[in-house]
Amino acid sequence: MTETLSSAEKNAPPKRRYAPLAANENREDYSLRFAAHSFRKWSPFVVATTALGGIAYLADFAIGASIVLSYGFTSGVLAILAAAVVIFVTGVPIAAACAKSGVDMDLLTRGAGFGYFGSTLTSLVYASFTVIFFSLEGSIMGQAFELALGIPLPIGYLLATLIVLPFALYGMGAVAKMQTWTQPLWIAGLVLPFVVVLVREPGKFAEFARFGGTEGTGSGFSAIGFGLGMGVALSLIGQIGEQADYLRFMPEKTAENKRSWWAAVLAAGPGWVILGAAKQIGGALLAFLALGVVGKAHALEPIAPYLEAVKPALGPVALTFAALFVVVSQIKINTTNAYSGSLSFANFFSRVLHKHPGRVWYVLVNCGIALALMEFGAFGFLNKILGFYSNVAIAWIGAVCADLVIAKPLGLSPRYIEFKRAYLHKINPVGFGSMVVASAVSIVAYFGAFGPFLAAFSPLLALVIAIAGVPTLAVLTRGRYYLARPNTVAGPDVDVDLRATHTCSVCGDPYELPDVADCAKQDGPICSLCCTLDNTCHDVCRTTGPVSLGLPAVRTP
Repeated sequence: MTETLSSAEKNAPPKRRYAPLAANENREDYSLRFAAHSFRKWSPFVVATTALGGIAYLADFAIGASIVLSYGFTSGVLAILAAAVVIFVTGVPIAAACAKSGVDMDLLTRGAGFGYFGSTLTSLVYASFTVIFFSLEGSIMGQAFELALGIPLPIGYLLATLIVLPFALYGMGAVAKMQTWTQPLWIAGLVLPFVVVLVREPGKFAEFARFGGTEGTGSGFSAIGFGLGMGVALSLIGQIGEQADYLRFMPEKTAENKRSWWAAVLAAGPGWVILGAAKQIGGALLAFLALGVVGKAHALEPIAPYLEAVKPALGPVALTFAALFVVVSQIKINTTNAYSGSLSFANFFSRVLHKHPGRVWYVLVNCGIALALMEFGAFGFLNKILGFYSNVAIAWIGAVCADLVIAKPLGLSPRYIEFKRAYLHKINPVGFGSMVVASAVSIVAYFGAFGPFLAAFSPLLALVIAIAGVPTLAVLTRGRYYLARPNTVAGPDVDVDLRATHTCSVCGDPYELPDVADCAKQDGPICSLCCTLDNTCHDVCRTTGPVSLGLPAVRTP
């Protein structure tokens, strides 16, 4: 039975006051929430530039070098290109959904088949992605500090962590400015070594094409090498989540901006992998050229091959320029890693602990864990870490993609993204179950239970199982675990202006309707975050009728 609030209670001060950091949307950036239309003040070009600034990472150089040095040019390059195709295809629907719905990857996952608590697991999967790559990128910056300034690696790792905090602690506004200002220098630094090689030693490209690797695999095609290399490259599939963290700020698509809107979404969403694959192959080329000079261990560290490539053109300033390029690259990407990681950790802990001190605190959590991985030498286990991780990441992305591309068009799931606790089941077996099964089977395969061939191709096995599992489970469950009850506030069957606001009856702040639910306990509107943090309501809204908020009636079919 709904409890009615008295007039005195309705006029009382807010029941919850957020900590200053959590209440400051200039730093919070609507973390854990729908990105309000009023906050999306940037043009498609600015959003795309900011999102693409995050792909400045040099781990691509190290990943490409590791793959090609291990499995040779033919198998390695084909593995990189095949992984890029998979990442691009799965990234298109995810990028479009996040940009259209104004939600990040975690909120998208909730409504795309995982349920409210089911997506907590994927929050940790995504958070681990940002931590792993922060540690790899920070390691590369530490290597640059050691080579250029003689700073010991442990201290260099600490500096590499501290240097990104001023940018990551602030929100989209600060990040957008930093990415825009540093982009010209980064592009110039990226292109320079390949121009130098092309002008001075064009014959090296042909030699590279005949390279058989350093582990005796030969220059011919090896199916096992191709599969193993593809598995390493596919670990980057989670990067679409970092792109989505910026794409949620895309302005609303209109007839006037639809071309620029789609261009920005495709370029900044799945389009990152085109440049990413080119960087992996380019990194492998530079490692190949430097192999005889610096040795295999240092050839995998981007700073050393880069320095060898630019020395002929820059002479005595080569080391300074190379170090500057590496530092700028790592600031650009690790700002994104720390920013996106803070969103994922905040999403996870808000659901588990029913507390939210503010996104900025989780920046420190993300950076602290990554620093620990650096100090423990995570860079030295690059292939093993990424090869294992890709089995879980691709199962998650595959399940979300299957819901968007198969289940929703077929009417097996709601055609919109519902992310609010008030309308979701705790666990939806469709996406969550598909991911768990796909991950478990592929990890078992990865450790050799089904033979060397499936061990090499275990990430693709995970992808196939996840994609097939979603429509299968959606049919078996008849889609009844997607919604616990209809959304009568801002659902697709309500004829209402989504830019209109309601004042949350708990925190007293106004929010646009997509971020508002009707709360039976409060007998009024509640914002999505207050709904998340409530640990006393026991989901009473799912057993009572909807609360009238004075909105238009639900449309009749």
